[in-house]
Amino acid sequence: MVTSNDYTEDALQAMIRQAGLRCTTSRTTVLARLARANAPLSHADLSEELVPQGFDQATIYRNLTDLTEVGLLNRLDLGDHIWRFEFRGDHHHDDGEHPHFMCVDCGEISCLAEIEIKMNRQDTSPALVAEISEIFLKGRCAKCG
Repeated sequence: MVTSNDYTEDALQAMIRQAGLRCTTSRTTVLARLARANAPLSHADLSEELVPQGFDQATIYRNLTDLTEVGLLNRLDLGDHIWRFEFRGDHHHDDGEHPHFMCVDCGEISCLAEIEIKMNRQDTSPALVAEISEIFLKGRCAKCG
């Protein structure tokens, strides 16, 4: 997965401006942190790290919402009533959606960007699904398995 080391602060700021948002320190910080993440992060995850640095929880939440609305982040609902966010700037996200995995024991979330899931339909069966926007798998991770 691409990390923020691959995106300079100037590049992240340009993404924010190109999306039509004002470029603030808090927006850049939130976007940079999610660009570094190996898995989607919740508002609580980000707040735990960024509030001690002087950022307000409400501001972090507003930034997550704004960055999602302009397409710089994906917002995921993995079935546990906690929204998680992931950076869309890397090539995996630009190529389309990808599945995610959540361990039912430890709760760890993983992007499965390299995994391709195929759905086969018979030509004679009616299409029940027009579009799939998210694939989410649950099970036990290798550490818990």
